[in-house]
Order: sequence, then structure tokens, then C-alpha cells
Amino acid sequence: MNGPMAVRARLLAARDLRQAADRHARACKVPRGPGPGPLHSRGLSDVSPKSDFYLRTRAVPRPFHIVLVEPEIPPNTGNVARLCAATLCPLHLVGKLGFRIDEHAVRRAGLDYWHLVEVMQHETLALAEQSVAAYSPERAPRSWFFSGHARRSYLDADFALGDALIFGKESVGLPRELLEERGAQVIGIPMPGHVRSHNLANSVSIAVYEALRQNNALALL
Repeated sequence: MNGPMAVRARLLAARDLRQAADRHARACKVPRGPGPGPLHSRGLSDVSPKSDFYLRTRAVPRPFHIVLVEPEIPPNTGNVARLCAATLCPLHLVGKLGFRIDEHAVRRAGLDYWHLVEVMQHETLALAEQSVAAYSPERAPRSWFFSGHARRSYLDADFALGDALIFGKESVGLPRELLEERGAQVIGIPMPGHVRSHNLANSVSIAVYEALRQNNALALL
């Protein structure tokens, strides 16, 4: 189906998805925050530490910093934001984004968990790393650069609490010159299959949970 009918069908489908998300949020009594704006931070005390229905771990405030450099695809960043909300990791967005994160855009996308995420925007990666360092005055956090061109597995990295996990844009990844300059900190996720890379959100999930596991941050309550 092409032309105006196809456009109308897509618009109706999007409307139905948003309405379903709203119904689900009301049923679950999920609070809607006032929206992120260009920079926002929520209190970690708002997160309930226990539940009768879900596995919960001890809360480790800001265990790792997730840095996305010029992300292009909104659903990927939405999934990463949900991961950050679940793991208490701050989310740093660097450079030009391929989408909006203002209040209207977030509400329209049905991201009812967005208010639980500590989100920061930075013009450059250097500023993002400075922000990460400010959270760990007692030690210099490391930056780990994830790339499909890496020669070292993420399983061989020694993640420490407070480190930054940095990922590039979906289309081309991180700049080659950056990878060459910071080669000792470049790691990747090995794959047996013949694809170029994992989906961005999946890569972040794999990395975060391995980093949490290495630091004994997944002990159940």
C-alpha cells in the first residue's frame, strides 16, 4: 500500500501505540515526570528498592556512566534510557542528536520511565568525560570505547565503578581517529555471526550488565 492511504495507516498505528502505552501507564500507576528538558537529574531515592514481583539488587548510585555520541535512532536511545533507569546509570548524550528530547517529544513517544533517568547533554565528548570525572573526585574514572573495530574483548576489560562506557552513532560508530588515539581503551563485543555489529541498545545492555557483574553489583536483596 502506497501514497496517502499508507501514510494514514502509519499515523493510525502510531496513535494506537501511544494510546496503548497511556492505558498501560495508568493501569500500572506509573508517574509521569515534568519532562527532561535539555538537562535534568532525578533523585535516586525515588526508586523503590524492593518489589514483590521483580528481582531487585542493592542500589549502587551511578555505578557507570553511559555515553552515547551523536545517537541517530530514537528507539535505541529510548531503550538505553530504560536500561539506565533500571540500573541507576546516568545517561550522557553528546553532540548533535537525531531526535528531540523535549517534554512534548518524550511524552509523545510514551517514555513514561524517562523521569527516572539522570540525563545530561554535552556539546563534546571531552565535556562529557569532564562531567563523569566530577562524580568521582577520589579516583580518575576510565573511559571505555566500544567499537566493532576493536581487537580486545569487553570480557577482558576490568571495569571499575564510576567508569564511562562510550558508544558511537548507529551508522558509523565512533570516529576512527578517536579509536586510534585511545586504542588502549577500545573494546568490543565478539560475535560468531557475520554481521557488522550488534544493535546499539543491545550493545549497551551487554556492556552494562557485564560491568555490574564484575563489580558484584547484582546481588539480590
